[in-house]
Order: sequence, then C-alpha cells, then structure tokens
Amino acid sequence: MIFLDLSKVDFSMFFGYIAQMGNFNLQKYFDRINFKDKPVPDLQTLNKLHLFHMLNVPFENLDIHINRKIILKPEVLFKKIVENNRGGFCYEMNGVFYQTLKAIGYKVKMISARVYDTAEPSPEFDHMALIVTLEDGNWLADVGFGDSFLEPLKLEPETVQKQYGKSYKIEIIDKENFKVQNLDSKDKWNNMYRFSLIPRALNDFDEMCVHNQSSPQSHFTQKRFCSLAKTNGRITLSGMKLIEKENGVRKETELENENEFNLKLKELFGIVL
Repeated sequence: MIFLDLSKVDFSMFFGYIAQMGNFNLQKYFDRINFKDKPVPDLQTLNKLHLFHMLNVPFENLDIHINRKIILKPEVLFKKIVENNRGGFCYEMNGVFYQTLKAIGYKVKMISARVYDTAEPSPEFDHMALIVTLEDGNWLADVGFGDSFLEPLKLEPETVQKQYGKSYKIEIIDKENFKVQNLDSKDKWNNMYRFSLIPRALNDFDEMCVHNQSSPQSHFTQKRFCSLAKTNGRITLSGMKLIEKENGVRKETELENENEFNLKLKELFGIVL
C-alpha cells in the first residue's frame, strides 16, 4: 500500500487547475467581488463569497432594454459578469455563483423556484437558486433575487434567521416543497418564493429565461433597473430614478436625461454599456 504525504502536495497547482476548468478563471471572479481569502469549501467562505457577490455585482436587466439576448451558457455568463464587469438577473448571477462554488469544491446544485408576485407562485423555472450541502446540513444560496438575504439561509424550517437588520425563515409546504419568507417593517411575514430540492441543469431554465426577457407580462421587460446591495440598505437605478436606501431612510432623485443615467450607471455600478 502506498501512502501519499499530503504535506508535499502543491495544492496551489491543484486549485489552479480546478479554477481554469471550463474557461472559468476563479481568480478573476475573486477579483470581481474583492474576495482576497484562501478559498476553502466551508460555511465561513460560503457566507463571505455570497455577501461579497451581493455587495459588488448588481442585480440588473439592462441587456433586455438594449435588445441584447441573454444566453445561458457558462462561458457567456462568465464573460459578461466577470470580464465585462456587469451584473444580471437570477439565471446569470446564480449560474456564475454555481460555477464558483463547484470550482472551489462545494457540493452544490441548481434548483427551480417559483416567485410569489401574487398570491399564487409563478411557473416552474421562473427563478433559479442554489442548495449547498455542508457537514451541518443544507444551505439556500441565492445571489440573484435582488433585495434579499445577503448570506445563505440554513434549510432549517420555522427557524427565524436574522442578518444585517432583517429577518427570514424557511417554511415547509409539504414533504418536497419549501418557501422562503421575509419580515416586513409591519412585522408581517411575506412569501418570497417556493422551491423544491430537485437538482436542475442550466439548460432547464432556457424556456423561462426567454420568457422573462421577451414577454410583455414579465416584470423584467417593464422597466430597466440596476441595483446593488449594501449592508445597511441598497442603491438602485430604476427607470429614470435614483433610489437610495440607508438605515431605513429612502431618498429618490429624478434623473434629467439619458446622459445622466449613463453617468450614474458608471459612477455607482462601474457599468458602461
């Protein structure tokens, strides 16, 4: 029997190899989100990656409003979000985050979610989220839902989970389905979306991705927006308004013209279309 002396293994070479798989450069992603730690597939790193993605990569639908087609291919998503310094909506954001977690060595799967825009949830595959399995159980990760939890939620039903001044919980619908809720300023629990733990592939979301970027019924086609989280609020360009939320205080500024919109887009989000 041969024993391998792990003290003599160059793990930097191993991680370098993993990072380059499928044209996914892990270091470029870390630079994009200002992550400077050694990547270890544990809860601490997961929390930090999730938070840093939310604080540095905007939730936005700008391509839809300049007639650029959104294509769900890993290399396309990486190029847009990482190399071109852009953001995206759920399929793009969680698609790149999935690649990141897989490259680091996490056990992660894509799942389908149905959003509660009304009393009834939207169709299957309307939203993508991720389930990460660690030693202590499953965690719901989602960097593509806009104003949402900044760090993953533990799949521990009925437990109130507080982070950055906000409260969330996951409830059981039945033995296969769950829903995420948040607590509003009136102490009312509101449904965000429902999900199951069935593993999905990226191309499973193709049809709804086309719908969400082309249908007049999709809220992504109604108005352009670009929004970025802060630990104490959020900053958003919506239509021709700049909306700033900080410590519960909301400020709105009407932009004068397209030139000012583009200037704010570059100044606040680092985006040049």
